Amino acid sequence: MRNLLKYKVHQFEIDMHKDRDRLEQFLNSLKGEIVSIIPNVKPTFQGMGATAKVDFLYIVEKTE
Repeated sequence: MRNLLKYKVHQFEIDMHKDRDRLEQFLNSLKGEIVSIIPNVKPTFQGMGATAKVDFLYIVEKTE
């Protein structure tokens, strides 16, 4: 029988300007290997024009 890889996907709500320490702490607390970090980029429109904001990250962890 072949070994199946198992993954867990975490959704991490983030404010990119103030959550750096909280993100670092979360990543270091994971037991498995971090396979990928995928930002959810949301377009926003402000008075000076269009911009984008990351409101959460998907973090893919390979578990045993």
